[in-house]
Amino acid sequence: MSDTVKKHGLIEVIGAAVLNGISYIGGMALLLSDTVKTTIETFKRPSSRRAIVMQMHRVGVRSVGIVCLVQIFIGVILTLQLAPPLKPWGQVDKIANIIGVAGFRMLGPILTAVVISGFAGASIAAEIGTMVVAEEIEALRASALNPVRFLVVPRILATFVMMIFLTIIADWMIALGGYLTSLLVLAPKVSIGYWGRMQEQLRMRDVVSGLILAGVFGIIISLIACHEGLKVRGGAEGVGRATTMTVVYSIVGIVVMACIFTMIFYVFNF
Repeated sequence: MSDTVKKHGLIEVIGAAVLNGISYIGGMALLLSDTVKTTIETFKRPSSRRAIVMQMHRVGVRSVGIVCLVQIFIGVILTLQLAPPLKPWGQVDKIANIIGVAGFRMLGPILTAVVISGFAGASIAAEIGTMVVAEEIEALRASALNPVRFLVVPRILATFVMMIFLTIIADWMIALGGYLTSLLVLAPKVSIGYWGRMQEQLRMRDVVSGLILAGVFGIIISLIACHEGLKVRGGAEGVGRATTMTVVYSIVGIVVMACIFTMIFYVFNF
């Protein structure tokens, strides 16, 4: 009897987790649907356009420094990790080729997204969650104003655009980190022709696929942050939980979407 009870208890836990996951994804799908519906209306209003620009500055411009710092060190790490296994084969000069493809296709957008999820995603969730606790969202609804248009649309659009912008910077910072390490740490001859070899290796599809991922990651991060912020309950404790779960869910979503798009790119040879 005890085994049956334990089995039923396990089934209930798994079932509840599955239902909660479906409910969460459904809630985000509804929020995304409302966002798409109100986007065109948002662009028609000068105040909304100003809000988008403000969010772009907050999400993107303020993140440039930390993104550059992280990505330069990633370039350094990649170079130092690749050099020993390539050296016995006399292929150390191929570091530029590997860093180019790895950085532009995947590492640039993924690591930038992880940084933004902690830097901007948590901030968005905390800001909207605080507004929920202070009943400012209810005040907007009472004034016949759509919270999605005023709060969600500017943040999602800004994060989408700035993720692409930041990824472009991140890609070149990874390449720069590899070049500086090749020049200062490895044999100087490794750095000769570094940029030329990278240019020969890279294809337009490498750059475009990375930017597609960056845009998708931007939507995921901002959508999760807004969703977590809007469903805050329980005062300050709820706000803290929303910021934590935003980062956790964002990183999981980033990895899952990276896997899905990698398979799609592989199947279509893109």
